Amino acid sequence: MKDVILTGIRANNDLHIGNYFGAMLPIIDMAKRHANEYQVNMFIPDLHSFTTPVEYGKPLNDAVLNNARVFAAAGLPFDDDNINLYRQSYIPAHSELTWILDCFTGFGEMNRMTQFKEKQRRLGPFVYEATEEDVPYIPNPRLSVGLFNYPVLMASDILLYGAKYIPVGDDQTQHLEFTRIIADRMNRDFGDLFVVPEPVKKQHEFFGKDQGLRIKDLVDPSKKMSKSDDTGKGVIFLSDSPEEARKKIMSATTDSLANVNYDKDTQPGVSNLIDILALLRGASPQAVESEFKGMERYGDFKKVVADEMANFLTSFQEALAHVDDTAVIAKLERSEMAMNTQANTTLLRVQQAVGLRPKD
Repeated sequence: MKDVILTGIRANNDLHIGNYFGAMLPIIDMAKRHANEYQVNMFIPDLHSFTTPVEYGKPLNDAVLNNARVFAAAGLPFDDDNINLYRQSYIPAHSELTWILDCFTGFGEMNRMTQFKEKQRRLGPFVYEATEEDVPYIPNPRLSVGLFNYPVLMASDILLYGAKYIPVGDDQTQHLEFTRIIADRMNRDFGDLFVVPEPVKKQHEFFGKDQGLRIKDLVDPSKKMSKSDDTGKGVIFLSDSPEEARKKIMSATTDSLANVNYDKDTQPGVSNLIDILALLRGASPQAVESEFKGMERYGDFKKVVADEMANFLTSFQEALAHVDDTAVIAKLERSEMAMNTQANTTLLRVQQAVGLRPKD
């Protein structure tokens, strides 16, 4: 078997331009470049979606299929069998291996995860008091056991396929290191069960340190653009109309310096607009800065960005409307058949090692 590259993008809520330019396009480019040498696993982590609130009345399955359709519209080659696109929950081994790994994971290990502690600090404890109007009630999962346990499921996602390379941002490096730890632990105790993924340093060497540019929120450029933004005012969703996107950009936060300049420390709002225009053009931020440097009227610069964003959304939404849903489903099902075979082979090896199945 070829070495495996694995990555995924969650399906909650609408995808935004940060997801598209900062993650999806780099992933597709990576898949095209490496498909001849590697097996590329691109999965939709729908089980992870429950770690944040799932909108009532909007089936998660719809968001999952739309995620796959966006991949198609963005140019992912569906005819390359070295590139797999699959739904996490359609591979039951993900859940089964997670429970086994749970039982070999310490509470303290999970409790030290920085990402969980940060969300715990930011959100605070959730207290539920039942009322008659709440029936049927689905618990708010902001600080659920699933969120606490997220790194173990992520480890299963990786270890089932022997993935060596996983593009990770700074907020995921601790989870990758845990995956290496639990793989080493199981290998030490039960024999050669798992391929241990490469450490963070080698991941950055393989993919490049800057694995996709993070677009900032248009209203608050100190934070990244996020699907979970409650207002949506600082986020441009791929489903926004060109006119809606235009209005958001024209209302974007800038500063009082009256000078288009690429300086993220002193002019984060203007720099964010430069980043967005650079991504739309496929150019460097420095090239955009040199073209508009010194422009004093931010409104004129915003209009350029707004026009190009409107053109992008018009073109992208037209491509999305022409995606063949039959081809999308067929790609998912082909990949899921192949991934079930690979994942079940790993799971059986683990089950035999821990005593759940007889050894051959």
